[in-house]
Amino acid sequence: MESGNIVEYIDFQKIVCAVVLEIKNQRVRLLTESNREVNLPIQRLSHKSKMNINLSVSRNKTIDALKEISNRRNALINNINIRELWETLNTEHEWIDLPTMTHFCFPKDPTSDHESAVIRAFFNNRMYFKFDYDRFLPNPKEAVEQIEEKEKETARMNRLIEKAGLWVRNAINKPFSKGSLNGEYAEITEFLKSAYLWGKESSHYQTAKAILKKAGLELDGDLFKLFVSLGIFDEDENIDIYKMGIPVNFPDTLSDKVDEIKSLGDKYLTYDKRKDFTDLSVITIDGQSTLDFDDAISIEDKGDYYRLGVHIADVAHYVRKGDAIDGEAIFRGSSIYMPDLKISMLPSVLAEDICSLKEGEMRPCISVMVNIRPTADIIDYDIYPTLIRVKRQMTYYDANTCIEDDKEIAVLYDLAKKFRRTRLDSGAVHITMPDINVWLDENRGITINKINRESPGRMMISEIMILANWLMAKFLAEHNTPAVFRSQPDARQRLYRGEDGSLFQNYMQRRLLSRFILGSVPERHSGLGLDSYVTATSPIRKYYDLITQRQIRAIYGLDTPHTFEEIDKIIQIVDQPMANVLSIQSRRNRYWLLKYLESRTGQKEEAIVLARRRKSYQILIPEYMIECELPSSSGIDLKPEDVIQVTIMHVNARKDVLSVFMG
Repeated sequence: MESGNIVEYIDFQKIVCAVVLEIKNQRVRLLTESNREVNLPIQRLSHKSKMNINLSVSRNKTIDALKEISNRRNALINNINIRELWETLNTEHEWIDLPTMTHFCFPKDPTSDHESAVIRAFFNNRMYFKFDYDRFLPNPKEAVEQIEEKEKETARMNRLIEKAGLWVRNAINKPFSKGSLNGEYAEITEFLKSAYLWGKESSHYQTAKAILKKAGLELDGDLFKLFVSLGIFDEDENIDIYKMGIPVNFPDTLSDKVDEIKSLGDKYLTYDKRKDFTDLSVITIDGQSTLDFDDAISIEDKGDYYRLGVHIADVAHYVRKGDAIDGEAIFRGSSIYMPDLKISMLPSVLAEDICSLKEGEMRPCISVMVNIRPTADIIDYDIYPTLIRVKRQMTYYDANTCIEDDKEIAVLYDLAKKFRRTRLDSGAVHITMPDINVWLDENRGITINKINRESPGRMMISEIMILANWLMAKFLAEHNTPAVFRSQPDARQRLYRGEDGSLFQNYMQRRLLSRFILGSVPERHSGLGLDSYVTATSPIRKYYDLITQRQIRAIYGLDTPHTFEEIDKIIQIVDQPMANVLSIQSRRNRYWLLKYLESRTGQKEEAIVLARRRKSYQILIPEYMIECELPSSSGIDLKPEDVIQVTIMHVNARKDVLSVFMG
């Protein structure tokens, strides 16, 4: 090879024709047909020929000559039938060198132009042969078929992208009925939906991006508007349900098992291993909208002591380990309660009927029976499989209003207060803050209620359930039975003792708590001030509670126990579903709070400064128990716990934006 030789190289998936200007140290300086000078390693050249261009002529004439050569070589490609060659040669799965392939294509006196045409043709069409500059390998028949299908699909997708771009541009400003989204339009919306939900992790991300580019739209906000326009989402769509893969409905495959349980009725109950407590005065106390009653209480005056009963619906009596319903429950982990949707862990016929402790209905339970002095000192306790019948179904409001007139409620409330004092004396961290309940009516009108968690009814039930869970943990530990035990190391810092903390202190103390730990053996729960703890009082709603209930049943021979290893594995399996439950409940509650505040811009609210950041303050608006950022104002220096007044400036629930200014 020498100066003036015509060569070719591949650059950005294109073959470039050039002339050698200089060769030095295994590199060549070239002038290309596009009037560029490049310096390349010799091994980058895809074709070298002995054809020469006279470099003494003007640069423009050299460029024209290169273009003429390139055009001539491209024209020769039309004489090459690659498929026909492949049909002849594919039985011989061997590499074919460039001179041989050129002879196959141009039998009569092939030249460098013909060689170049062969390289160009096989470079442009790699369906039938593997291409390696100066040699070619026939692809197997199966590979050719796969490539053909892939190219057909690529062509189809390119046509679809063109069509989709125009359709999307029109659709965002024009309402469509969901029923019209069939065929290609359904496919387009699935591509876009996948990209919207999963971003770059979606296998359809690049396709969706190309469609939106054609439509002149963005992936985030514009796309959500499109889905609303198409009727795929409504304007308040809960996107987290899709992102977290949370099942809303139960699979049809469960219906046979549910029907089987329903058909058995009371015949499913056995008296041989259960104590008959149907004569007890059993009460449920829950929220006004509760439909799934999984715990109830009773109190008997025994003279110098009381007999307190905590009766937990025996869900495991119906939902057997490893059956189809159990498999769905472990996948869900917990029921989910949101302002606009409740998603049950169990099918509603079980959660709200068969398992639920409904007034007047006989139900199987696991009952914690506690002999307790008026001072709340525990004499002893027993846990039994039982049958009960609820006599009264009360709400928290009912309990609050009859606390002085109803002797049973009054005694229960007094015992609860004293048990709490015992826990606080043992170092329990008592955190009390109002709950913000968001209610939607049938027209999606939003009502905000601030609930006092320390009202007599709520406080009473909370403490009695903590007592029952603690005693069930002791019972399991005494029988060396593994369960989903809950423990908690000491708080990183204590801001107050007892029940005397301010709202600010309670809010910040919660941040300073150590994370709770789940394990198969009992350990101290410092936050509750108890030596061991399980949650087993909500088996209709929480899978961990159902598992622990099964372990208690196993002690009585009503179930086969899980091993320590199995409990640890269940904890791992349910960990992610439970994280999703907590996240979606919190995010959805915040969404509807912000939705409520969207119509209240200009409204003034009291706020508490929580912390200072670099260019802002983190504040809490107690009326809604919602956090936001307050930009730092020049000349104003705030410190944590300061109470200030802010004005709501801008709210966007969909984008999770709450902007306020001071004053």
